[in-house]
Amino acid sequence: MQPERPARPGNLYPTPPPTQFTAPLWGRTQTFASRPATYKAPEPITSSLREFYYNLCVEKSQKINDFVLHQLKGADEEIQKQSERITLNLAGNNQSMPVERITNEDFLALFKTLEKNPYINGLDLRYNFISDAGAYYAAKLLQKQHNFIYLNLMFNDIGPKGGELIAKALHKNTTLKYLRMTGNKIENKGGMCFAAMLRINSSLEKLDLGDTDLGMQSVIAFATVLSQNQTIKGINLNRPILFGEQEESTVHLGHMLKENHSLVTLHLSKHNVKNPGLKQLCDALYLNRSLRYLDVSCNKITHDGMVFLADVLKSNTTLEVIDLSFNRIENAGAKNLSETLASHNRTLRALSVVSNNIKGEGLVALSESMKTNATLSNIYIWGNKFDEATCVAYSKLIEMGRLKPDDTDVQPYKVDGRMYLSEVSNGLKRHYYWTPTYGEAFSHSSNAGFSLVPVGHQL
Repeated sequence: MQPERPARPGNLYPTPPPTQFTAPLWGRTQTFASRPATYKAPEPITSSLREFYYNLCVEKSQKINDFVLHQLKGADEEIQKQSERITLNLAGNNQSMPVERITNEDFLALFKTLEKNPYINGLDLRYNFISDAGAYYAAKLLQKQHNFIYLNLMFNDIGPKGGELIAKALHKNTTLKYLRMTGNKIENKGGMCFAAMLRINSSLEKLDLGDTDLGMQSVIAFATVLSQNQTIKGINLNRPILFGEQEESTVHLGHMLKENHSLVTLHLSKHNVKNPGLKQLCDALYLNRSLRYLDVSCNKITHDGMVFLADVLKSNTTLEVIDLSFNRIENAGAKNLSETLASHNRTLRALSVVSNNIKGEGLVALSESMKTNATLSNIYIWGNKFDEATCVAYSKLIEMGRLKPDDTDVQPYKVDGRMYLSEVSNGLKRHYYWTPTYGEAFSHSSNAGFSLVPVGHQL
């Protein structure tokens, strides 16, 4: 192993830790255990972003990415208008224009273009071809750019090593507010690095690690560190890779909710939560006074679990949004909730029971609770078993103005004198994995959960 060389002032490439992957450097590869012998610090940017990127690619004989060039032109126009918050959108799944997805080498040129620019404070790189080598430049960007508050690397090819580099870069970063790593397989090793980062970082407010193959060890580590961290307001731990039936993760998350006084949103979708696990969370919610959005969708909760949730809603005065989609609470669970909502709770604003095997009787009971509960404004019921009484009940709620069309996922229509319900594209988080080709990506109707319980700027 080569001895570590001290970094010189102005040197952009201090000696990084040796790893097993390489990063592209202007047409050749450079291992992270080596660096150029000499490097001249870049001059301050005097031209537009588009010109700087174009000239840089020509100078280094790198292929110019036309999509990047086009988006940088748009950013230049926004800068000319003196817009305050400029997010550079380089999403690889952009359906409104031809897209050449960004590679590690493209990201190097982009990093050099943005590192000194004071106007760009958000970068969206979802659905591209950025791997661990590209994560190195993401980490360098977080170290060099002191204006970024938003970075979206959702569904790239970043693994545990890349996750470690980004997490360590956040040890000293004091500006980033929202990081989205969704879908990158950082696994348990990368998750542990992010948990360790939360012990040090005091600026990050939202962290999305959904679908990243976290293990039980890292989930427990997050629960432990969030017992002390009072900065994080929203965290997404969806779909970890958990083995066993003990629901150990909910025990630790329950302890965390008893101690934490700052967490506002908690996403635990696909956590294999069953009724005993929900009881652990509900026991903690008797003491918690900060959580406003609880997502336990896509789990194994039945009507027995609704006994615990209905009981805690009688005394909890902070929960405003609950997502129970894709469980199996059935009629009995719906009735338990409706009784509490009708007579006790006056703080819950949105409830999703999509695809819960609820039949007409339970759905009608929920509609009846809205007649006496003026606070509950959003309800989502699609995917259950509608009968004529259900269709009539919800059509009356909409007709009388008690339920606004934008606040539910059904729309009434009549055929041959009989009332039916059709689905509309509204929900708590319809655009979590994708954005529409037209219209607003974060409209109230399609992303009601984020609108009702905002955490920072939804960029």
